[in-house]
Amino acid sequence: MAKRNPERTKERILAAAIEVFSSQGLGGARVDAIAERAGANKRMIYHYFGNKDQLYAHVLEAVYGHIRSHERELRLDDLAPEAAMRELVRYTFDYFLANPHFIRLLNNENLYEAAHLKALPSIRDMHMPLTAQIKAILDRGAAAGVFRNGVDPVQLYISIAGVGYFYHSNVHTLSTIFGRPLGAKGAIDERRAHVIDVILGFLRAAGTDTE
Repeated sequence: MAKRNPERTKERILAAAIEVFSSQGLGGARVDAIAERAGANKRMIYHYFGNKDQLYAHVLEAVYGHIRSHERELRLDDLAPEAAMRELVRYTFDYFLANPHFIRLLNNENLYEAAHLKALPSIRDMHMPLTAQIKAILDRGAAAGVFRNGVDPVQLYISIAGVGYFYHSNVHTLSTIFGRPLGAKGAIDERRAHVIDVILGFLRAAGTDTE
């Protein structure tokens, strides 16, 4: 008989829940469907995660933790300020592209006015290192004379995330409206370069040369 592995079971349940919640939303998702996808007994879901709302909160915590942990792997502190900011913008844009479930989950949670995020005590602490890291890059850039002074790191990150998020979350409607295949690789590459130029253009101190 195979030995039970609780951690592996929880990982399978969480992965299945991410897929089901992102495709069907909190209201449409069924615990039975999550259990079937995870190859787990439904009672195990309640045992490990509580009710459906609590499982959904765990999903939100997991997906936010995933993007934040991968940001730390970028080692932005080892890069020059412009290179660091360029890499952060590139990473954020590409993360949304590679993880469409993240966009769908955020869209769904905003329908609930972040009620489940507000119940997560870890969510603010999870984001404090990101804000501190962006501020450190901005400070280094300002000290070197390549970035303007006084940029709010939270406002900047909202802009970085926003320009990428909007494109990927609305790619089908935008493609239809403008008659362009904006989901094609060439269009995505063009948009990524544009987004990087927009953010870096805003940050550059007056009188500095563009790359």
